[in-house]
Amino acid sequence: MRPSGRQAWLRVALLVGVGYFLIGRLFAGPPDNVRVWRFAAWMVSGMLYAAHIGYEHFRLRHTPRSTALHTAVAVAIGAIALAVAGMIHALSTPAGIRPAWLLALVVWPAVTAIPAFLVALVAAGVLSRRSHRADPA
Repeated sequence: MRPSGRQAWLRVALLVGVGYFLIGRLFAGPPDNVRVWRFAAWMVSGMLYAAHIGYEHFRLRHTPRSTALHTAVAVAIGAIALAVAGMIHALSTPAGIRPAWLLALVVWPAVTAIPAFLVALVAAGVLSRRSHRADPA
């Protein structure tokens, strides 16, 4: 049984969100060459972001607005997962969970998802216009 359009985008958003979380956790580990690892994390995240936009546009054939929304949801999922991981890590420190961690649960997803939505909206709009120009019909 093939998932409906709603299930398909949600599954992909969850999978991509987990991808962002894993990138954030795995690339933060090496203590040497921090700048190189941080740059690599940005590059891999950027490729995942672009692939997600492409999948939404070309495979699922969503509108630019839907593509941007679904992409932003994936980014927010990754951000909230990283905030939760930070809170769990804070439990092992003498200070424990501070109120700032509770704020991070809201701020991190918003600070990442809003720009992700806007950039994806522009990118999907450009892809949509190019696709319409390329169609001979």
